[in-house]
Amino acid sequence: MARKYSKEEKKENQNLNLDRKKASLRKIIETRQLDGILLLNLENIRYLSGFTGSDGAFFLTRKEAFLLVDSRYWTQAEHEVQDSQIFRYKKKIDGIVSLLEDLNLKRIGFESSSLTFSFYQSLLEKLEDRIELVPLEKELRNLRAFKDETELSLIRSAIEIASDAFLYLLKFLKEGAEERKLSLEMEFFMKQKGAEGTGFDIIVASGARSALPHGRASDKRIEKGDSVLIDFGSRFKGYHSDQTRTVFCTSSTSDQRKIYEIVKKAHDQAIEKVRPGIPIGEVDRTARDYIQSQGYGEYFGHGTGHGIGLAVHEDPVVNGENQDLLEEGMVFTIEPGIYIPGCGGVRIEDMVRVTPEGVEVLTYLPTELQEI
Repeated sequence: MARKYSKEEKKENQNLNLDRKKASLRKIIETRQLDGILLLNLENIRYLSGFTGSDGAFFLTRKEAFLLVDSRYWTQAEHEVQDSQIFRYKKKIDGIVSLLEDLNLKRIGFESSSLTFSFYQSLLEKLEDRIELVPLEKELRNLRAFKDETELSLIRSAIEIASDAFLYLLKFLKEGAEERKLSLEMEFFMKQKGAEGTGFDIIVASGARSALPHGRASDKRIEKGDSVLIDFGSRFKGYHSDQTRTVFCTSSTSDQRKIYEIVKKAHDQAIEKVRPGIPIGEVDRTARDYIQSQGYGEYFGHGTGHGIGLAVHEDPVVNGENQDLLEEGMVFTIEPGIYIPGCGGVRIEDMVRVTPEGVEVLTYLPTELQEI
């Protein structure tokens, strides 16, 4: 029987998780000889403090942590934030400058990918060369790539809600059904089952439209013989799921079945490749090389996958250019596809986790060809 934790123990565990997350950032502070790091990315702020608001800033020094918010979020921050001091401001840039000057720091790192050029320029002007700003990008790339057990539990809940929604949708997915209504039916089901919302706009693309990798649901009605590509995911307590299945209305042609089996084999081979120490680019090349060998390489243009967690798309990026090594705890998608303009497309997408021994497939819907 699973052990039940008291509220005090749960809070202690959450604080330990936050300590571990901050420790990885403090290693960057040490390595780059910084006095602190300024973060504006909302997912990173939530990751490091627990704050779920839609605006704010986070600042970490070698020993302290500060969440900066305006009056809209003072009460919310008091309820949500653990192990960080709350610094209140009226105007964000003035609040940041005031805190940095109060702390008497000289060399500050910042998220170069999250700071707009105009905000950066204004910050420089207000600091008047009293503080050196050091751009960070590569160093922060894998900040959220490694999921702990708490994060995995939330991801599994998001997967379960979305998977149940897909199985529910199958009874409505028939000849004459409208793509947009199918998408809405799925979204409503997810919210009824406890999702905060969908992870993204649900894709339902049928017939020739299934050749659009990100084709949003339209008013097109499904026709007999259509391939129907459904890309879906839910958001549960901030964490996302992402899956794709392609099914066929009533029947499939020999060409459709051939393409489906090619995509499925590319998908399966890429998953089998996943294990610690493998260059991430090799996972992409495994799927891509197989599809190329079958004569469909020109019809697979996007990357094989992406990290997923507090954001639908985050690190690691699974493409041929990424030579970073897979590490235990990384969670990402595997989603090869073939898209033939004017005809249709097939994509199969699952979420995986890197384990000490190899790989765990987190999603569990069948991948065999379905005719409905």
